[in-house]
Amino acid sequence: MTKVSRLFDLLPHYSEVYQPKDDVIAGKEDGIWRKYSITEYRRIADAISYALLYSGIGKGDMVATIMPSRPEWNFIDMGIMQAGAVHVPIYPTISESDYKYILSHAGIKMLFISGKDIYRKIEHIIPEVQSLTAVYSVKEVNGLRLLDDFITMGLEHPAVEALSDIKKTIRPDDLATLIYTSGTTGNPKGVMLSHDNILSNVIAVSHIPPVGENGKAVSYLPLCHVYERMLNYMYQYLGISVYYAENVASIAENMREVKPDILSTVPRLLEKIYDKIIMNGRKLGGIKKIIFFWAVNLGLKYELYGANGWYYELKLKLANKLVFSKWRAALGNNMKVIVSGGAALQPRLSRVFWAAGIPVLEGYGLTETSPVIAVSDFSEQGISFGTVGRVLKGVEVMIANDGEILAKGRNIMMGYYKEDELTKSAIDPEGWFHTGDIGKIEPEGHLRITGRKKEIFKTSLGKYISPEQLENKFKESPFIDTLMVLGENQKFAAALIVPDFNHLKSWCAIKEVPYTTDAEMVNLPRIRKRFQVEIDKYNKFFGATEQVKRFELLDKEWTVDTGELTASLKLRRGYISEKYSERIQKIFDIEEA
Repeated sequence: MTKVSRLFDLLPHYSEVYQPKDDVIAGKEDGIWRKYSITEYRRIADAISYALLYSGIGKGDMVATIMPSRPEWNFIDMGIMQAGAVHVPIYPTISESDYKYILSHAGIKMLFISGKDIYRKIEHIIPEVQSLTAVYSVKEVNGLRLLDDFITMGLEHPAVEALSDIKKTIRPDDLATLIYTSGTTGNPKGVMLSHDNILSNVIAVSHIPPVGENGKAVSYLPLCHVYERMLNYMYQYLGISVYYAENVASIAENMREVKPDILSTVPRLLEKIYDKIIMNGRKLGGIKKIIFFWAVNLGLKYELYGANGWYYELKLKLANKLVFSKWRAALGNNMKVIVSGGAALQPRLSRVFWAAGIPVLEGYGLTETSPVIAVSDFSEQGISFGTVGRVLKGVEVMIANDGEILAKGRNIMMGYYKEDELTKSAIDPEGWFHTGDIGKIEPEGHLRITGRKKEIFKTSLGKYISPEQLENKFKESPFIDTLMVLGENQKFAAALIVPDFNHLKSWCAIKEVPYTTDAEMVNLPRIRKRFQVEIDKYNKFFGATEQVKRFELLDKEWTVDTGELTASLKLRRGYISEKYSERIQKIFDIEEA
């Protein structure tokens, strides 16, 4: 029996432990699910390893991928690591300057891309990357060789003994992957993770999903993000079939087709799902609408472990039959758990999904921690709304005097690539990694995140404000898609607000508010007045010095492409502050009579 101590050991482990099936991993192409057995998976991964060796790629060489999540990502990933090379997965959504920096800084020798869309972003910089010797594409691109040709090369030159010898030299603490964090400021940082870093996390979380080897997962998050990548390995460790969604827009359709047991996501998608459900509920009429919102409001009051008493549970059974059963059907009618990470999840969303019979577990971690530090689970008192669960087995957490969360364990990164001083500033001499997040441990052992150390600011009155706490609360409003709270060295807190335009347009239609463009709409006095109602509503949850006193409504959504969001959908606060500097100045320059 293979001992799983390196990431590529997952493949023989799968063959030895689980019954053969045709959908170990699957992707949808041209409307058809293409499924792969473990035998096919291993054959293609081995062929890629052979081709890498034949092409002169050696142990420790850097090989990159730029592609959305798909079966081929896995073949290349395992093929690279088996050959002793280092996989550098890169987001498909970053800027040209970031591509150039990462490819050059890492010294990439070979690159695999998905197709024309990616090639158009990087073709101008390829000649400038001196280390790069070859580029292959999954789909046809003029001037590039295909991944299929590379696989054929490997099949024609099977270096079986050489590959076996290389595998024997690879240790658990060897560098497996270099992951560049998207970063909200400055150049991306290359996080070095070993096989053991990631596998320690995989094994530590593997007891949590209530899903066996016959289970299915739908995956849509980018595999270049360590959160989805670690879960992807966990699925393979547990024998769970992984189906890669075509894209974000097709998730709903793909879930109805696959009927998954488990889904990993980020809070933003859950917010969008919930908002769409509510929007559809508003379109109902008569008694159906009354029942719908009765059920939703009941769900928003949900408490775990039957804490609301028998009468509430009785009403909840009725709500499940009349309303929530339709929610579960939309997710494929088989969902046993949704795992949320990457950002803070609003407690009200946890409550309503749990009430609907769709358990949501929240976790916390960073790329540098491989990634999970703490996570909710199904054990007794394993969940507490508003927290990220208990600290993972094998990980130590300490709260510093200033409230910063420090972590130690096998999951802590090897360091930042070519950045010794940065590594020393992140990991202290005692081995504690400084997360940069502020938090506290509750009496029951749950970890509560209260803010990001670098994002907390002080007003001119000397009051400290954690913008994330305000932002997460205000985003509960159906009128608000996202926002950024600001006010450093100012007399008060203010906000740039991006409306939820779908909801706002529906409201305008109902209230018969005329407008011709989004820009005109957000400047209408009636719209500003309606948003002031929302601001006043959520300000009540905060002290007077924290409350948002003024705001500006923006007429464009914030996206990765327009620069306001990182590839992992976090706010790029510095960029936003610079881009909207005139709007921000307008907020703070007005003097009240």
